[in-house]
Amino acid sequence: MRELFLRQIPVVILCCVTLPSAMQAQSDPAKIYKTNCVLCHSADGSGDSATGKAFHAKDLRSAEVQKLTDAELAEMITKGKGKMPAFGTKIKPDDIKKLVAYLRELPKQN
Repeated sequence: MRELFLRQIPVVILCCVTLPSAMQAQSDPAKIYKTNCVLCHSADGSGDSATGKAFHAKDLRSAEVQKLTDAELAEMITKGKGKMPAFGTKIKPDDIKKLVAYLRELPKQN
């Protein structure tokens, strides 16, 4: 019995070490952006990707987008708008807030 218990300890330790970092990765706004937004809005937020041009995606760095309130941006991400799909069922509300903060940083990255 003790031998069986001792064999399971590395599994428990591994789970305790890797789960928090995996959970953190899901909440990383850069990763969320890359997973959900890059296809249309491009890595730099410009919307210059082929898909972005086809759908007339907004340049997230533009004054037009940046003047929107955090609540307005969060609502667009959550509910969608125009050709942009809703992400409210895919991205947690706390992560949407982090994503909005990430969008605010896009103009500063250029």
